Amino acid sequence: MPDTFWSMKHLMKIIGKKSSYPPLGLLTVASLLPEDWNKKLVDLNLYSISKKDIEWADYVFISAMNVQEASAKEAIRFCKMHRAKIVAGGPLFTHEYEKFPEVDHFVLNEAEITLPFFVEDILNGSPKKIYKTHEFPDVTKSPMPQWSLVDLNKYAYAIVQYSRGCPYMCDFCDVTALFGRRPRTKTPAQIIAELEMILETGQPELILFADDNLIGNKRDLKNNLLPQLIEWRRHHKNTPGFATQVTVNLADDETMMKQMIDAGFRHIFVGIESPEEESLESCKKTQNLRRDLLQNVKKLQKFGFIVTGGFIVGFDTDRESIFESQVNFIQQSGIVIATVNVLKAPPGTDLHVRLKSENRLIEPFDFDENKTNIITKMELDKLYKGYKYILDNIYKPEMVYKRAKVFLTEYGDHKTEMPIKKKISLNDLFTFFRLAFYVGVVGQERKYFWKLVFETLLTKRKNILYAYFFSALIYQFKMLHNRFLVSYREIVANYT
Repeated sequence: MPDTFWSMKHLMKIIGKKSSYPPLGLLTVASLLPEDWNKKLVDLNLYSISKKDIEWADYVFISAMNVQEASAKEAIRFCKMHRAKIVAGGPLFTHEYEKFPEVDHFVLNEAEITLPFFVEDILNGSPKKIYKTHEFPDVTKSPMPQWSLVDLNKYAYAIVQYSRGCPYMCDFCDVTALFGRRPRTKTPAQIIAELEMILETGQPELILFADDNLIGNKRDLKNNLLPQLIEWRRHHKNTPGFATQVTVNLADDETMMKQMIDAGFRHIFVGIESPEEESLESCKKTQNLRRDLLQNVKKLQKFGFIVTGGFIVGFDTDRESIFESQVNFIQQSGIVIATVNVLKAPPGTDLHVRLKSENRLIEPFDFDENKTNIITKMELDKLYKGYKYILDNIYKPEMVYKRAKVFLTEYGDHKTEMPIKKKISLNDLFTFFRLAFYVGVVGQERKYFWKLVFETLLTKRKNILYAYFFSALIYQFKMLHNRFLVSYREIVANYT
């Protein structure tokens, strides 16, 4: 994973972990392969690939997301240099497998359907080049990921997946192209078995539900999974909290919000995209229309959720006022963790199809969050100056501190029978000392670190762990902003 918002590379350094979470896709693929095959997993976020790893294997399976394209190409080159046979799958290859001619076999779409055909052909000695399908598998038959292949303690979080697919049709999102519009869900028994296995394997700080929209199938979530998770948590008092992605209309259902809090969900990513209705309508973000987005966010926070917000600039309808509007919304909302992207049209999306027909695509496609593959309506010079204005403001230590103050002031008491209890470990103490050193001593932002910590101790002592967490984010955002400034100079040089 490159040094992007989501890799949280600098935050990982502070908390003493190698990477955010393990590769769930490859762990699931491992369980779909024959039991008598010997398997070894090499996570390139933890280790460098070695000649020994490659020569050991009959086949090398590579999985990647779009943002990992550069690393995938490097891994493919290394494998071919050592004469390995390569099998590739995952979102990166599903839409653009033609870009990787060195790969021997592509197992595309969802592996529960396509991988068994490949395995059968391997055993018969006649594997084909490409395996793909237009069908969507029944995920109730998806196997338990093979957790024995990883050391969970090297990661900050563990990961499970409850559903695939999303009912909404945002035109810049490739989720429906990959997984369909009808969310398919695992059974509560499957999820609880995976959670049990995770807790037997390691002690993660947090468990991520890697769903593109956890509330896509509200009926199943409310009637089946959440009640079972609540009951399970009742018997597991020290279980870590959960994080996931949802749509903002969660704020319309107080019953579901209460269930999610009781089940242990605290961190939620919400795609806000834009405070401008015209831009939301243009990208078919219908679930965000005709509502007060700012009040929705504050309601979610009041209920006990820590909201991470996703924002986009570069829509055809955007005017130059959008940059100040985005900054104002982010600051007023108290969304401490805010990610802002320049609009992209990923292959497989409706937006990609439309812009290709209008001859408005820039190739090759770069999935860097600071770049775009679109010939935008707004002049590129104005777009990037405005984008820089947003990042200069929201990642400035003073502004992160102000958002954290807003959040900690308004964060709800969320009464629940099953509060998330954390045992302080030796690693937690080391984390505090690293944080105090990097941010509170040598960091230029140390003033805001100590202000946030002491003010929280004086006013809302029970939120002190969040104050430490947000202080670490001040450091993470500063490093991300420094990386952006390097990228910005390259971008400006290209369009001038």
